[in-house]
Amino acid sequence: MDEKRLLTCLDADYRRLREVLPAALGERVPTCPEWTGADLATHVAAVYLHKTECVRNGAIPEQWAPELGADPLAELDKAYAEFTAEFAAHEPDDPAPTWYEPDQTVGWWIRRMAQETVIHRIDAELAAGVDPLPVPADLAADGIDEVLVCFLAYDTIAYPENLAAHLADCDGATVRLDTEAGSWLVQLGPDVVTVERDTADAEAVVRGSEDAVLRWLWRRVGNSAVELDGSRAVVGKLHNLMGVATA
Repeated sequence: MDEKRLLTCLDADYRRLREVLPAALGERVPTCPEWTGADLATHVAAVYLHKTECVRNGAIPEQWAPELGADPLAELDKAYAEFTAEFAAHEPDDPAPTWYEPDQTVGWWIRRMAQETVIHRIDAELAAGVDPLPVPADLAADGIDEVLVCFLAYDTIAYPENLAAHLADCDGATVRLDTEAGSWLVQLGPDVVTVERDTADAEAVVRGSEDAVLRWLWRRVGNSAVELDGSRAVVGKLHNLMGVATA
């Protein structure tokens, strides 16, 4: 996806997040049960401010504890305004430090924040007790690729200690994720996870719409939201790894 489309999606999902949050401030977030809606708002505000600092100062803050006011919605609005203004002042190819070593650009953060916002928009909708709106197919397909490559596969290389205990139970079995946008072949271990765009045979297959597969990978829906073929044990290993990689 190009950055213009990502920014359009980001804005739409932020508006929806902001629309449903007032009804969820005192409610538990089912997909993040340690949070209330107010905690979710504060978290998203802090994330936006952190990325603003990365782009503005050209460095990832070493210590990060932003001072936020008592009104989480007001703080969220201020953070979003500051964040979008900073990003608008830069080109996508401008350098900016990220935690994903292969891409150190403003454009990478635009993608990351579009994907961050849509997932937390879903969290807010669930906390408010409303059915989540569909994730556009192009955004969801991009999100599938991002979470598999930049989170799961990259974590096993850059932060192997995070997933070591779970990878110890993996033997190289493969899971293929099928959507109308294409297929992703994920090999689980034994030392790292690899991801390829491939339709090769696999020990297990997860099949569904781009929206459903994205939510499944982020553990925002369960197995009933997708179609499963093959080894349920291998599917379970992937789902467990995703829980750690996206925590």
